[in-house]
Amino acid sequence: MNRLIRWYFKALEATLVVCLAAMCVMVFGNVVLRHVFDSGINISEELSRFLFIWLTFLGAIVAMREGGHLGMDMLVRRLSGRALWGAVLTAQGLVLACCAVFLWGMVRQHALNMANIGLITGISLGVVYSVAYLCAASIGVMAAANIVRLLTGRATAASLAGTQEESAA
Repeated sequence: MNRLIRWYFKALEATLVVCLAAMCVMVFGNVVLRHVFDSGINISEELSRFLFIWLTFLGAIVAMREGGHLGMDMLVRRLSGRALWGAVLTAQGLVLACCAVFLWGMVRQHALNMANIGLITGISLGVVYSVAYLCAASIGVMAAANIVRLLTGRATAASLAGTQEESAA
């Protein structure tokens, strides 16, 4: 199972690299074409916007796994013991709830996204925003796993919060 999880995140990271490289090439190429030849490739503007959407959502998944999201730890660093455990459990529960609301909203928005298309590419926006399903599901599964690990004692609150566990706790 760990091997499958590692493969999944390596695939996400590779996709991030491809998205970023393609965006850079398309945007830089368009800038050069516009300044030197006074023309550009219209499709590259729309595709780079679509890739930016994918880059953002896939980056959120990878950041969740690495604990790289912005957090306010001013209070959490001062907590220890049961208070820290409760704060981490509440935070993970809120993340799970937000993922559920996000997924629910995407399902409700699905028909509208499928009906709309990119003006230049003709790509359905349902395809563009399908990465949001992956994001909500992936982050939700990670939050649920963190809750289970916390409740079963397989992970400490300090490790999930990214703080050092104090020896007095």
